[in-house]
This record gives sequence, C-alpha cells and structure tokens, in this order.
Amino acid sequence: MDLGIKGRWALVCASSKGLGKGCARALVQEGVNVVMTARGAEALEAAAAELRALGTAEVRTVVGDITTEAGRAAALAACPQVDILVNNAGGPPPGDFREWSREDWIRALDANMLTPIELIKVTVDGMIARRFGRIVNITSGAVKAPIDVLGLSNGARSGLTGFVAGLARKTVQHNVTINNLLPGAFDTDRLRKTLEASAKQQGVTTEVAAQARLKTIPAGRLGTPDEFGAACAFLCSAQAGYITGQNWLIDGGAYPGTF
Repeated sequence: MDLGIKGRWALVCASSKGLGKGCARALVQEGVNVVMTARGAEALEAAAAELRALGTAEVRTVVGDITTEAGRAAALAACPQVDILVNNAGGPPPGDFREWSREDWIRALDANMLTPIELIKVTVDGMIARRFGRIVNITSGAVKAPIDVLGLSNGARSGLTGFVAGLARKTVQHNVTINNLLPGAFDTDRLRKTLEASAKQQGVTTEVAAQARLKTIPAGRLGTPDEFGAACAFLCSAQAGYITGQNWLIDGGAYPGTF
C-alpha cells in the first residue's frame, strides 16, 4: 500500500538504533526525507549510511542531545519543514524510587515529557498551516501496565500521554494527528538494561530474567524494530488522518486487559 507520504520531511529523534532507527527506516522506505538525530556520531552515521543505501529518499544527520535547547535547534534547522515528527529519547535508568533525587526526576521529565512537548510546540502550527502533520511519540507499554523498576519512565511518559490526549483533539480538524506508540518487549539495548536491573533486584542472572520475561509474552518472542517502524509509518500515512489521541500498544499480547 502506498502510504501517500513520499517527498514529505520527517524529524526522527534518537534514531541511530533501536526503535527510533526502525521508524526512520520505515519512513525512508516510503520515500520520506528524514533528519535523524542521536548523541553518538559513529552510530548515527552508520545508521544513516544504511538508510541512504536504500536510495529512496534524502537522509540527513544531526549529532546532539535532543533534550537540550541547542540540540533541538540544530535538529530543526536541518529539516526544511517538519511534516512528520517522531519523538523519542532514551528512557531514564531503572531503580528504586527511594534512591532518586529531585534532579533525577527533572532529567526524566525533560527527556520523556517536556522535550516532546517543546518539539510539538515549535512544529504544530506549521503543520496546521500546511494542513498536514503527523506526530508520533514513542512512549512505553509501561504507560498501561507500569513496571516497578521503571518508575521514572512510568511517571514522565504518563504525563506526556495526558498532555497529548487533550491537544490531539484540537489539531485533527486541520489534518494534524498526534498519537503514541507504546512498545512492549523489543529487542533493543534498552530492554537489555532493564532486564539486567530486574535480574539484580531479584538476585538472578540476566538470562533467567530474560526467559521469565519471554514467558509473559503470548507471541513467545521479542518484537523487532522493523515491525515497530512499520506501525509508526502507518500512523504517519495519509490514510491515518482519522486516528488521533490514541495509544497503540505493541507488545505481542503481553498486556492482559480488554481496554
């Protein structure tokens, strides 16, 4: 299916690897020009080289921290216009809330709530004026089913979810949609760190913790960044203009609820 977004410009944050890279790849495959950001230059350039080899769209890179004002300014300057915004940032570290300081909470909020809001604020009016915009926030399955060792993430991402729920109903009349993608267990560096923290807390090996996690997933496997990216690309499509303010949970059936 032609998603109708060839030639559009997308800013995909934290896209040198993992889920962000999966989203960038899926968009490039649809002919979308992409600006990729990350803090690490080597990994970012390697990822961009892979996507340029597809030969279907222009790929630009910006090295910097998207959670800072300077990082956001550099990323926006590299993108002629932001038709598609994929918000993503590394999750805060796992741990026990008793050990977190106020500064830890501020960092988590800056990265996983306030930075996406800032990027939405500076791009949404242009989208409205052009009568096309797709904003996708990569949050977490923990928004629906909190994970005890990820309290910083649970709190910050839930705050973003609440904000989006209100704004998305105002922008959709202008063909600007805002949705959230909630990943469950995907094969990423982030998951490996979470499993290590969980294993430490339980006093078991990481392998034991990983096997226990797999048993909670009806699909019997971890998700892949490419299938996550495909879901993101559809939410960014011309056909998805009637979908807004939604939280798409992609977790292989792990969440046991009906709603």
